[in-house]
Amino acid sequence: METKRTDFPFKLECQPDFAFLTVTIPGGQTLKVEASAMATMDTNIAMKTKFKGGFSRFLTGESLFINEFTAEHADGEISIAPPAPGDMAHVYLDNESIFLQNSAYVASSMSIEVESKWQGLVKGFFSGENMFLIKCSGTGDLWFNSYGGIIAQNVNGEFVVDTGHIVAFTQGLEYTVSSVGGYKSLFFSGEGLVCRFRGQGKVWMQTRQLPAFLSWVWPFRPTKNNN
Repeated sequence: METKRTDFPFKLECQPDFAFLTVTIPGGQTLKVEASAMATMDTNIAMKTKFKGGFSRFLTGESLFINEFTAEHADGEISIAPPAPGDMAHVYLDNESIFLQNSAYVASSMSIEVESKWQGLVKGFFSGENMFLIKCSGTGDLWFNSYGGIIAQNVNGEFVVDTGHIVAFTQGLEYTVSSVGGYKSLFFSGEGLVCRFRGQGKVWMQTRQLPAFLSWVWPFRPTKNNN
């Protein structure tokens, strides 16, 4: 899995707070982009919307559609802005697979297969996250985003991450979900559930998590005065 090799020249700007991706699509080639993420594009780029629905994709909260952008006659540039404020990362898959949290997928080569994968009832329910992950497989470019900055961690043995901070991880890592210190700690310590990875691979983490931010802003929400 490489981060420097690419079939689509690109640049990332405004990292890590509000990452903005610009990709050059070679003439005659097509880029897959998550619905509603396109910000700007050259006039020679044509867009087609494909239905990528199904019950699993519906349950993940992902869009049921994905857009395909083709550069006609010549190279063309497209700029992409994910909805969440945060960072973006790029990897080049070489006949490999990577798992993403359900909202992390941004764009990829047409050669990358993007599918929803069932975590299993126990892992999905108790992780505090979605019961589905996004599995990206094949050979080509892949971009994904986070809420907050992204930190990549090589794993060789065991590694523990709060479930809300996981953005992506490589295939081959085994994982189990558990509480940090028992159920009393789960409810009263302020800590959540953790994912215990085992094996050799890489985990991408985000420096913030949305539920924690929502809990922080909740006391400041506007309230109706009944007086």
